[in-house]
Amino acid sequence: MAEQTMDIQNLEKIFDNMVNVMDQSKNDIFTISEQSRQTFQEMQTELVIIKEDISRVITEGDYLEDMTRQSRRRLADVSKNFMNYSEEQVRQAYEVANDLLVRLSINRMEEKQLRVRRDELDRRIVALLETIEKADHLVNQVTTVITYLTSDLKKVGEVLETARQKQEFAIQIIQAQEEERKRLSRDIHDGPAQMLANVLLRSGLIEKTFTERGPNAALSELNQLKEMVRNALLEVRRIIYDLRPMALDDLGLIPTLRKYSSTVMEYEKGVTIHFINNGTEKRFESSIEVAIFRLVQECISNALKHGKSRDVWVKVEWLRDTMNIVVKDNGKGFDPSQTKDKSFGIIGMRERVELLKGEMKIMSAIGNGTTVLFRIPLQENIIE
Repeated sequence: MAEQTMDIQNLEKIFDNMVNVMDQSKNDIFTISEQSRQTFQEMQTELVIIKEDISRVITEGDYLEDMTRQSRRRLADVSKNFMNYSEEQVRQAYEVANDLLVRLSINRMEEKQLRVRRDELDRRIVALLETIEKADHLVNQVTTVITYLTSDLKKVGEVLETARQKQEFAIQIIQAQEEERKRLSRDIHDGPAQMLANVLLRSGLIEKTFTERGPNAALSELNQLKEMVRNALLEVRRIIYDLRPMALDDLGLIPTLRKYSSTVMEYEKGVTIHFINNGTEKRFESSIEVAIFRLVQECISNALKHGKSRDVWVKVEWLRDTMNIVVKDNGKGFDPSQTKDKSFGIIGMRERVELLKGEMKIMSAIGNGTTVLFRIPLQENIIE
């Protein structure tokens, strides 16, 4: 018994060390990713400046080239009619031509150096993007493994029928959480963060434009800056709405579903969501309305992402004791007998429906779209 206790303690110590090493490795990878991301941002800023410098140098070069041609013609005329010019005029013609030739040579050399630096930055930015993506992928994988090893799978999977389903469901929950965090991080980085960085850069350019090109050009740049800020604000609002539709608390389920349908159509060009509500809406507790909203959201997301649908019909029907929701699409459909009952999305929807004490039915066939029916009892959920 003592030997068994010692063995267990040793195993626990080894396991803890392994988890600590994995956690430290995850932190190291994350640090590398953030450093690479910072370098990437700096390179992008430098690339913008270099491209502007190239444009400036080319403009100056064209001007110098034109002036050089004029000076050569002047020099040729002086040389041909040497006796008609004073010694000072001849000397001045030679000096001007030589000075312009030197300036043009320096200009061409500067342009070449800037182009070399631009190409080098382009290559390094591509390599950094690959490094960042690999690092993010590794962090996601390591985090999933650590969370799975240190989590109590029994609490996650008590409602599932078999041990295998418990493990699969637990892993999928963890992966979904990590993917959602990664998606949110990416949305913020590629959306508002990138836009704000550009706003900061553009604000500096406006001052430079005002000095070099006058107030009208600066005003034009300022209008573009306002548009960038407006787009950043819209992107932030979209991210917040995806996290938690605040309209649920203020307006209720039906107006929020209508707004969500309109928002999806704005971001998914060519997609039409036909929303129909029959009957008088009844209010539920906040958590219940969120659960119902997520059910419809999951169905629409599946129709667009997996079914490749261009039309989705959402019908809500209020009966005396029951709320019926039908979500139908004209997408690719699938064979319900093929592994779909173990799909994480379907398992999650069934969990929500069971919490609402309702029923869910899925009807689909390959090539004929998918229809999902929810029946939710009102007496169990409605606010009196």
